[in-house]
Amino acid sequence: MVNLKNALGADELTDKKVGLPRALLAEFFGTLLLNFFGCGAVITKNVVAISLAFGLTVACVIQGIGHVSGGHINPAVTIGLVVIGKVPIIRGVLYVVAQCAGAIAGSAILRALSNDKLEDFLGVVELADGTTPVQGFGVEFFLALMLVLVVCGVCDAAKPDNKPITPLIIGVAVTVGHLVGISRTGAGMNPARSLGSAVVMGAFYNHWLYWVGPIMGGIAGALLYVHATGPAKQPEAPARTYASVSTEEKELQTLTNRKNVSPA
Repeated sequence: MVNLKNALGADELTDKKVGLPRALLAEFFGTLLLNFFGCGAVITKNVVAISLAFGLTVACVIQGIGHVSGGHINPAVTIGLVVIGKVPIIRGVLYVVAQCAGAIAGSAILRALSNDKLEDFLGVVELADGTTPVQGFGVEFFLALMLVLVVCGVCDAAKPDNKPITPLIIGVAVTVGHLVGISRTGAGMNPARSLGSAVVMGAFYNHWLYWVGPIMGGIAGALLYVHATGPAKQPEAPARTYASVSTEEKELQTLTNRKNVSPA
């Protein structure tokens, strides 16, 4: 029963110390920015520019809200972390709702600030000509798998050296995913991001695969890190290192004492 309560995380609904409302607002606003800036770059028609726009936006957003909510801004990331027990179920569900609402809001703002001639460049994802839904599912699966695998790796508590560059590494993973996916599926890679564009433009072509693919891929990536590659372990410093440090401290203390001794 205790484990079930911890997994659900129902206590977070009433515990003000965990800051759940602030976290939900952060996820909403972060995904809003992702859809506004990422989808806004589609007008360039340049795969590299669009990929960088999404990747750099993700890096910036994580830097801005990561300390509040973890900076998921992607249901595939959230659900993957829920499956491996890093995020309580109730928090995970609320995160996904906030992310979807934020993505819709971001796409709505982008459309409101764009003229009618730009409606074809608001980030609606669709399969490339000749790409089957099964192929599209496979592409979206692997894009999210790679992303969540990277997220688990850089956020591993046993690798504190990653912390300063975590937003950049995740942003690079998003960029790489878009470089591969744009010409095949439009690179949804994020169910909320895909939903935002679809709702605003009323375009739901093969929309299921932009949910099922990334979510399954995210779960696979999280499980792969935990059970296959294995979380990192805290490095064990050899005894010789401690002995060396101890010796150096003793020698320094001896030299200091000698300097402080006044001549007879």
